[in-house]
Amino acid sequence: MGALLIVCFLSCSWGHKARKAEGAPNIEEHFRLAYQAMERGNLEEAATEYQKVLKIDPKHIQSHLNLGIVYGKQGKSKKEISEYKRAVSIDPNSAEAHFSLGVAYNGQGNLKEATKQYQKALQIDPGYVEAHNNLGSIYFRKGKTEEALSEYKKSVQINPGYAKGYYNIGSTLREQGKIEEALNSFEKAVEINPKYGQAHYGLAVLYFEKKEYAQAVQHCEDALKFGVIVDPKFLDGLKAYRQ
Repeated sequence: MGALLIVCFLSCSWGHKARKAEGAPNIEEHFRLAYQAMERGNLEEAATEYQKVLKIDPKHIQSHLNLGIVYGKQGKSKKEISEYKRAVSIDPNSAEAHFSLGVAYNGQGNLKEATKQYQKALQIDPGYVEAHNNLGSIYFRKGKTEEALSEYKKSVQINPGYAKGYYNIGSTLREQGKIEEALNSFEKAVEINPKYGQAHYGLAVLYFEKKEYAQAVQHCEDALKFGVIVDPKFLDGLKAYRQ
């Protein structure tokens, strides 16, 4: 769910005019309270406030999407999917709603439905970077490396600053045995995001395979520094080259 972002209440465009009894909170106020509750990690309060928005306006699509996120964080996958489906029924041309539904299905391991929803999101918005990336990851899991590579490359063509795309390109190229190209892609990922631990780990492994041990040690240390859990066997293999 980490790839999904809650849209800040300050930037929301309200599709339906709030109906407010004098002295009672209106849609904007309930949405604001929900957003603030999410920031504090109070999922129950956030869910309650989004439900209040939807009681006033059942077609408030952003509240359906955000409530789906809340349910996802609570591990309530059926309710999560239900909210995203409601968002799709309200606006079938919402790329975000289809993408969110794809993420939920992906989390359940339903790759067929996830693929379908990512593809729908891309039909609506061909520039949806995360949809290209996630679709590529499904292809990669299925062993379709060329299809995966195509989607990952689209993601960085659309957004040249998308470090995750370069990391995934590197992982796919390594799977194909294209070590130098993979190395270049991992390097690009850490150039964009120097704190990208997984990309440092990928570089450490590749440099070790190339017998460039000083580079391998440095990137391994960076990976550890940025929170990556490194294979103990790999650490053992580096012991002789660490000072």
